[in-house]
Amino acid sequence: MKPKILIVDDEKPLRDMLAKWFSAAYECFTAPDAEQAMKTVAAEPSLALLITDFKMPGENGLVLAKRAKAANPGLGVIILTAHADVDLVIEAMRDGVDDFFQKPITDLGQFESRVARAIKTAALEKEVSAPESRLDGELESFTGSSPAMQRIYRLIRKVAPTEANIFIEGPSGSGKELVARAVHNLSRRAKGPFVAVECAALPANLLETELFGSVKGAYTDARDRAGSFETADGGTIFLDEIGDIDQPTQVKLLRVLESRTFQRVGESVNRKSDFRLVTATNRNLLRLVADGTFREDLYYRLNVIDIRTPALKDHREDIAPLVSRFLKEFSAANGGAVTGIEPAALKKLEDYDWPGNVRQLRNVIEKMVVLASGDRLTADDLPAEIALPSTAPAQIAAPDGAGTLAENERLQIMAALDRCGNNKSRAADELGISRRTLHRKLKEWGKD
Repeated sequence: MKPKILIVDDEKPLRDMLAKWFSAAYECFTAPDAEQAMKTVAAEPSLALLITDFKMPGENGLVLAKRAKAANPGLGVIILTAHADVDLVIEAMRDGVDDFFQKPITDLGQFESRVARAIKTAALEKEVSAPESRLDGELESFTGSSPAMQRIYRLIRKVAPTEANIFIEGPSGSGKELVARAVHNLSRRAKGPFVAVECAALPANLLETELFGSVKGAYTDARDRAGSFETADGGTIFLDEIGDIDQPTQVKLLRVLESRTFQRVGESVNRKSDFRLVTATNRNLLRLVADGTFREDLYYRLNVIDIRTPALKDHREDIAPLVSRFLKEFSAANGGAVTGIEPAALKKLEDYDWPGNVRQLRNVIEKMVVLASGDRLTADDLPAEIALPSTAPAQIAAPDGAGTLAENERLQIMAALDRCGNNKSRAADELGISRRTLHRKLKEWGKD
């Protein structure tokens, strides 16, 4: 049976042309506006993909996409627009839109490949069974039963056995490496190596050697050594903070992905490696693509399957089970004296916004357990920024016109530095982010 797609556009020639183009591979439906489109969505529950223009009479394409996905959560969505707008792209992706394509459509072959990819991604979620509160085996390292975490569990279970490139995006401390390791451990490559590279931690010249290796004499003090791609042969390579690599390295990475061959630094011999690639970032790569600092062709090569790890404040229902897990872990490591937490203290933890996400929560529970004065954690054991919400970074009022997420992040980080006497290590630990991430942020703001 052919997958079903719905094409919505107020321009009849365009929707008819697309329906004719796709009719060989898909069962096509068309609609001139959102009202007619929703009737088709209701009548065709097995609909695989919605392709909709953004600007139409009545409801625009993004509003239609939200309504259609509410009625059919497994529906893939591609939005068409004649006006490229980065902020619109970001909003669309956050609302579950799979892709964004600019009109006029001049390359039907490229558009067809994007349609096929969107249908494949949507099918991953449609085909899996009902949500589970926890997965067994390797996925027991996760905690949480919220809808946000359920989606991640389902995706991991479905995509792990494939060879598709995995692109993980989400804020710092939200568990991106945990997802990468789970994908590896549930794949056919589980017995092979898992090689993790922190791209932001190395300058460009050292990153190139780390990825591709070197031969003796290539540069001062160079020696024969295998790089991460070579080491990952038969296994998985995980490139964390992929958005921080420079353009020359992006070109070399693209070449490796296309040919599965590479050369060590200072060598002219091509080497082969059988690896699976998983990448992660806490930056918005679509914005970097728009800014010209990240290659668009590399972005689409990396982003075959997209897994998004949510900020902890967006799945607060998982805070209590996470606290219970971390409390048991650190209590056992420190003699087992702490056996529980008072409801008032737990309520404070659930109300806090956690700018450093799960990593920050874990650090806070460890501190509380180590410094606890009794056998149960109380509100008196909470750090000041959580115990006194008026001083918490999330509660700091942004100046007029500075209410963006980026500005609030800056305020949170600067407030943490102020509380820690400008001690970057302590501030990073309090925020639940790495010191290198803190340095990068400060450098971006001209304050490093």
